[in-house]
Amino acid sequence: MSDLTATTDIDSRLEGHRVELTGYCYRMLGSAFEAEDAVQDTLVRAWRNIEKFEGRSSLRSWLYRIATNVCLDMLNAGNKRARPVDLSGPTPLAQAALNPLPENTWLEPMPDGRILPSVEDPAEAAVARESVRLAFVAALQHLPPKQRVVLILREVLAWKASEVAELLDTSVASVNSALQRARATLTDHQGDASASADAADPLDEEQRKLLERYVAAFEGYDMKALTALLHEDAVMTMPPFDLWLQGHDDIAGFMTSIGAACEGSRLVATSANGTPAFAHYKPNPDGPGFVPWAVQVIDISDGAITGMHCFLDTPRWFPLFGLPDHLDADAA
Repeated sequence: MSDLTATTDIDSRLEGHRVELTGYCYRMLGSAFEAEDAVQDTLVRAWRNIEKFEGRSSLRSWLYRIATNVCLDMLNAGNKRARPVDLSGPTPLAQAALNPLPENTWLEPMPDGRILPSVEDPAEAAVARESVRLAFVAALQHLPPKQRVVLILREVLAWKASEVAELLDTSVASVNSALQRARATLTDHQGDASASADAADPLDEEQRKLLERYVAAFEGYDMKALTALLHEDAVMTMPPFDLWLQGHDDIAGFMTSIGAACEGSRLVATSANGTPAFAHYKPNPDGPGFVPWAVQVIDISDGAITGMHCFLDTPRWFPLFGLPDHLDADAA
């Protein structure tokens, strides 16, 4: 085999693990861009050190070891990302004010295609989707970094305790103890971690119709129709702003007051964090057509919408999701 062929083969084998490694790093870090940086660092380190790979473990396990070390180094900075609902109580509409917090405060959305590898087993696919939901990734942020590693590898990726122990250079007993503590911490945050989002992949007929009605109500700015689709305790968040709203009245009141500029918007379907999502374009104030305003990540439970999570930093999100930076005036 020529050197060029060997190099191409190595590149191809490493690249084949990119999506699952990105999913792992995203769960660890809670940031789309930090996760992609971590994976790129992992693959570069692996490529530079491929001659040191002795084959005692699989290439996949070796890559996870490198990725784990990269993530642990990044987490040593102490940053813990969160959602608005993790930082305070809901904001009454009468007190609503748009106070932005720094970018590194927030848990970030992630396109499904960058973190969910194709799998044939429906049960395995369902676990993968659940484990990248915003609520679950937010709950992971409450764990110390090594407990996070153990819980993700054991509970999400179904590694054996002995495999995790080898990766972390520790004992099986230590891994089992860390897993027990991690489970207990997640139980303490069970209300957050289990905030139900039951969207299937593919969506079933009831879910498709619910989302069709949501699009029609939002684009028509019909608050009566919209609130009929919302769970009575539905929440609306808008990072980078720290406020969040809860309940029909406050959400509808916000949309017809502070958020009134969104009337006449268009929604384009996408997917993020294992749930339905939309690219939200609002009318262009400077001319025809529509301009990016938010990526909406939608939580669905028991036939109702329980969460509208609107990520407003569109110069970052729309390129990440591969979304156009403008819609023509006749866009449907």
